[in-house]
Amino acid sequence: MTETAENKRKRLQFRSWHRGTKELDLIMGTFANRHIANLSDAELDLYDQILTLPDPDLYNWVTGLEPVPAIYMNSVMEILVRHRVA
Repeated sequence: MTETAENKRKRLQFRSWHRGTKELDLIMGTFANRHIANLSDAELDLYDQILTLPDPDLYNWVTGLEPVPAIYMNSVMEILVRHRVA
């Protein structure tokens, strides 16, 4: 069964707010609130992949404690890192 773009956005929004780490919930949740409606289908897929990353790594990358490894840097990760700064 194929997931509609609307359902995917809702699922990703929910997952963004329910990471398990409150600090990352706030970063990812507010990112989803602000940006998810404007992401293309390809960008939604990239964001879906980002949400599978371990909390400690993702937190360190988006807060600037560690650089984002090149393998994980993509257009959505760039927006996410800028979102954290804003």
